[in-house]
Amino acid sequence: MAVSTRDSAKRRAERTRIRLRKLANGRPRLSVFRSSKNIYAQVIDDENGVTLASASTLEGDAPQKGSDKAAAARIGALVAQRALEKGVKEVVFDRGGYIYHGRVKALADAAREAGLNF
Repeated sequence: MAVSTRDSAKRRAERTRIRLRKLANGRPRLSVFRSSKNIYAQVIDDENGVTLASASTLEGDAPQKGSDKAAAARIGALVAQRALEKGVKEVVFDRGGYIYHGRVKALADAAREAGLNF
């Protein structure tokens, strides 16, 4: 049976996640999920299986449009601020199989500028 492109991408993302966990050396993982309308970011402690900080474009009273780079940058800065409040400074970036370009890159750059190291 042929493997679809979607199944191949899922396998690649899972394989990357497993590799990142091994290379993390105890550092939490900054995971990014991007949909067509929104973007989500989480700082996850894989050793304990706990989400330490999270942010998404769906938060707040009036959710912002989340399908642009500016929204991704806001989410990157917000998740970095929340992670720093929890005492997390070093993370491993998990782009989740997405190309490091556009919204994913904007989120990562904003998180770095806000104080996260990866």
